[in-house]
Amino acid sequence: MTLVGKLSAEVLVVAPHDKHHGVWVGRPHHISNVSPSKMPKVDLHAGEWGTVGSVVVWHYVIDGKVYVTKGVVEAINEENKTITYRAIEGDILQEYKSFKVIIQSIPKGEATWIHWTLEYEKLNKNIPHPIKLLEFVIHLSEELDDHLVQA
Repeated sequence: MTLVGKLSAEVLVVAPHDKHHGVWVGRPHHISNVSPSKMPKVDLHAGEWGTVGSVVVWHYVIDGKVYVTKGVVEAINEENKTITYRAIEGDILQEYKSFKVIIQSIPKGEATWIHWTLEYEKLNKNIPHPIKLLEFVIHLSEELDDHLVQA
């Protein structure tokens, strides 16, 4: 049994792709204003918002439990509207040897596909695949979209 995995999901949203990408790249701390029950706090630990190498601390709630993960911005691709975060500390690394999140905003006519990819290596075979986290980010994308459409 392999310990390496990849999960992907897409959600169709209404707000333009550049607005979604702009939040995940340069203003992720605004997500705590949009969905404080799911993501009560997002802090910049090092660097500057929107730059490769910056370190972001994510506080998020899944099934009533608060998690904290520190991640570094590993890559930003403005042409493809992608950002890659890699976990470097925190709760997620209690179960996974490595964990990356890739977010891509893809234009689809008047709408946008938000494509999430979770790449990970479990510490052992008893660790579950991060399905709950994938569901969490899909719901978070929908809440962010509601906010961006109203703004």
